[in-house]
Amino acid sequence: MAYLIDFVLHIDDHLVNIVNTFGGSTYLILFAIVFVETGAVILPFLPGDSLLFAAAALAANPAYGLNIWLFVAIFLVAAIGGDSLNFYLGGRAGAALSNHSWFGRLINKDKLAQSEQFFRKHGPLAIFLGRFMPIIRTFVPFTAAGSQFPYRRFLKYNVSAALTWVFICCGGGYFFGNIPFVKEHFSAVVLGIIVISLIPAVVGWLKGRHTSRPNPQRIPEDD
Repeated sequence: MAYLIDFVLHIDDHLVNIVNTFGGSTYLILFAIVFVETGAVILPFLPGDSLLFAAAALAANPAYGLNIWLFVAIFLVAAIGGDSLNFYLGGRAGAALSNHSWFGRLINKDKLAQSEQFFRKHGPLAIFLGRFMPIIRTFVPFTAAGSQFPYRRFLKYNVSAALTWVFICCGGGYFFGNIPFVKEHFSAVVLGIIVISLIPAVVGWLKGRHTSRPNPQRIPEDD
């Protein structure tokens, strides 16, 4: 876990090491990370937004010889494909998997419940909004499938969300990631991206706690 935190906070340095070590295979490695983040259901803590931002920033630097459009393409396929696999798992064996003695322990039941509440509140729009919320985006396709949501409708929201997410994150990294101030404070920028992306989930959780709290009954005063 300590290594994962270090990887996320210093993702620019780790990506440079990956590029220097694996060269062209970097595209495949980053594709796998983005795909598994949602596709595997049990790995919601893998980097998403920050990974796209950092990868695009490296692509903007000619020294690394990376192609931004190839990154955009593989991230789109990974995001759409990962969510589709997640939806398939949720539709085929959602309840059985979450209650399985081994697999169930790997699923964060609290986050799954939070995702279900999020989906009930926002309906189909949750598929689009969830793509921009770390952890939640891993469970929304699973929840949608378990709610008997049609895959064709799911795919429409899935594709539009992936397109928007990839172009925003990659565009931000490509055009702003190499600004001297951003490069010097890259860890702080990554942390800021994570915090901003988590705000909707935190607000939703706080609202859920507030609405579920029983209203205290007023005690009548003595005459």
